Amino acid sequence: MTNEEHKTNNTQARAPEQFAPAGTKERNLGLELVRVTEAAAYAASRFMGRGDKIAVDGAAVDAMRTALDGVDMHGVVVIGEGEKDEAPMLYIGEEVGNGLPPDVDVAVDPVDGTRLTAQGLPGAIAVVATADRGSMFRAPAGVYYMEKLAVSRAAAKVIDLDAPIAENLERIARARSTRVPDLTVTVLDRPRHDDIIKEVRAAGARIQLITDGDVSAAIHAAMEDYLETDVYIGIGGAPEAVLAAAALKCVGGQILCRVWPRTDLEREKLQADGVDLRRIYTVDDLVTGNNVSFAATGITSGDLLRGVRFGATGARTHSVMMRARSGTIRYIEAVHNWKKQ
Repeated sequence: MTNEEHKTNNTQARAPEQFAPAGTKERNLGLELVRVTEAAAYAASRFMGRGDKIAVDGAAVDAMRTALDGVDMHGVVVIGEGEKDEAPMLYIGEEVGNGLPPDVDVAVDPVDGTRLTAQGLPGAIAVVATADRGSMFRAPAGVYYMEKLAVSRAAAKVIDLDAPIAENLERIARARSTRVPDLTVTVLDRPRHDDIIKEVRAAGARIQLITDGDVSAAIHAAMEDYLETDVYIGIGGAPEAVLAAAALKCVGGQILCRVWPRTDLEREKLQADGVDLRRIYTVDDLVTGNNVSFAATGITSGDLLRGVRFGATGARTHSVMMRARSGTIRYIEAVHNWKKQ
């Protein structure tokens, strides 16, 4: 555990949820969710670098679904592996948990970075988030991708998805009391982002290209004490937008999103179905309320979390747990003893 993580843990040991007024009952699912992401990360890491994305995802889904059975909650999956006909487990609408209160929405991504894990590349994580029942955005049928712009609390009120990139970067730099050339912008390395990359370069900001993992990228941009990136811009999956919003709800950042049709035919279909393609969604639109818990565990080592490491007697996992109501962020390093398990 690093010095910074040790400081975070000590500081957050006095988190507000531990001093709730007498007679109140606060449920913090975060620690239970960490066990879920640990199980998924451990299972997926067994296939690291073996080139089999299906095996990576299958192992993580199986482990995560089993672990969710032991969580004290009555959860319904709203962000998952797909509809029931396409996914045997963790499908949208599936009930998870042991059936006890509270009633919650559940968003899962057993592997954010399946290709990263299969190829042995850095930055893959396992993710779970919960919020009060009915509070998580459920994308209309046919909505697969969204434009996204994510920043930290300092710049949360100055960004505009309709403004030119150069203007947004100027606003962000002023809000952060820095200069545009000192900003780092993270962008998924995709052909669809060629124009974005050109605009960022023309504005004079630095660029960090990533191959996968836009949930992590949005979280990175939102964390004030994370110095590797300041902004996340690009087009990514709609489910990942909701997962990122759950984390940003906890750390105080902002993500602006808008539905992005991939083709003219898809655009026409969405418009015919009544989807407002001009609407811009904020963190509060994607996850309403403040009773949000988020957990992630590293699968392969990256900037946010270290990956699963194996030793003679067991494995080590590195996780982050966040809670919106208290603003608590905990980094957890666990040692899993094979003989005991």
